Amino acid sequence: MSQLTGKDRERYVRGVFTRIAPHYDLMNRLMTAGQDIAWRRETIRRAQLTPGSRLLDLGAGTGDLAREALRQEPGAKVTAADFTLGMMLEGRERSSDLPFVQANALQTPFADGTFDAVVSGYLMRNVGDLDQAIREQYRILKPGGRVVILDTTVPTRNLLSPFIWIHLHLVIPLLGRIISGSADAYLYLPESTEHFLLAEELARRLSEGGFVRVGFRRLMAGTMAIHWGQKSEE
Repeated sequence: MSQLTGKDRERYVRGVFTRIAPHYDLMNRLMTAGQDIAWRRETIRRAQLTPGSRLLDLGAGTGDLAREALRQEPGAKVTAADFTLGMMLEGRERSSDLPFVQANALQTPFADGTFDAVVSGYLMRNVGDLDQAIREQYRILKPGGRVVILDTTVPTRNLLSPFIWIHLHLVIPLLGRIISGSADAYLYLPESTEHFLLAEELARRLSEGGFVRVGFRRLMAGTMAIHWGQKSEE
């Protein structure tokens, strides 16, 4: 599954998230023991929003990050974008006033320099072309704009590694089968996590994509990370 690229990967990922959309938020709470709520708060804090800031939640799913942005800064102008209709429909049921736009992260419909910040949650490991996704986010940011990425990362080997493997390969698919009836969709999560980048490598790719002041913080025994960077003001 993780070896798919291009349009094949897009079709597969869209199918996965269409199937799990009704249970997506609940599964996130269960898989992370509720810690994802705090991670989203930190992701938005690092976007450094002010009244009037234009923020894009890219690969928004049901719009959790977008809603958190409005909670922290009600004066922000927030847009949620995703390429899976089922996820956006679930999001609209939760927030009927949140604007959703159907968009592919590799080629969004937004003009150059539109946003003060672009945030994403669990998007980057799913895109068919990571470097193109980085370039696209750089393009639609204003000079000085910030990118903040919350996603899984490949954990380094440590004493917790056996327990991490059990959680990824046994606990998560079991939860997926019980809660969503789609164990195969939750087999994709550990596979996509283990085939994604080390946190240091994603930081390097952001720097190569033109971002400055790049940094990251590992979370949850090194299985998650928040990355951030800034578009040059020149």
